[in-house]
Amino acid sequence: MTTSPTRPLPAVQLRVPTDEDAHAWHGVFDDPEVMEFLGGPAELSMYEEITARQRMHDAQLGVCLWTLLDEEGRVIGFTGAQPWPAEKAWGPVGEIEIGWRLGRSAWGKGYAYAAALATLERVRAAGIPDVVAMISDENARSIAVAERLGMTLAERFLLPNGVRYGRRYTLCLDGA
Repeated sequence: MTTSPTRPLPAVQLRVPTDEDAHAWHGVFDDPEVMEFLGGPAELSMYEEITARQRMHDAQLGVCLWTLLDEEGRVIGFTGAQPWPAEKAWGPVGEIEIGWRLGRSAWGKGYAYAAALATLERVRAAGIPDVVAMISDENARSIAVAERLGMTLAERFLLPNGVRYGRRYTLCLDGA
C-alpha cells in the first residue's frame, strides 16, 4: 500500500459500472456541494447514460470511469479515464481525460488520490501514453490530487460560461 506522510492510503476497488451503479452514482452525487463545479445535481437518466457509455469505453479502450468502492464494498464515487467528448466543441478533444468524483462522505480520507493512482496503473496497462485532467480553477481538492500525481499545469483558460476559469493538467505516462 502506498502511504502519505501522515497515514496509509485506503484500499480502493474499481469495477466497470453496472446498470445498478447508475442508481448508486445518482445517490452519492445528489448533493449540491459534490456537484458544485459540474452544474449541480443531475437526474438519474444522466447516470444511466453515463454508465452505459462507460461500459462501451471499457470494451473499446480498456479504460472507463470505473465505479469506486471503499474497503467495505460500498460505492463512494467513480474514477477513471475516458476520451474528451468531441460534442463539447471545446477542451482537449481527442485526448484521454482522467478524473475522479467522490461522495461527500468519502472526502478528506485519501480515497481520491488512491483512486487516481489505481486509475493511472490501469491507463498505463492499456498503453495510453499521456492523460489530461480538466479541473475548475476553484476546485482546490481536485487540483491538489492532480498536483500530487505529478501532473503539470499546461494552461488556465476561461470556461465556456465566460465567468469561471478552468485548468488543464497533463501527465506523460511513457516510461513511467
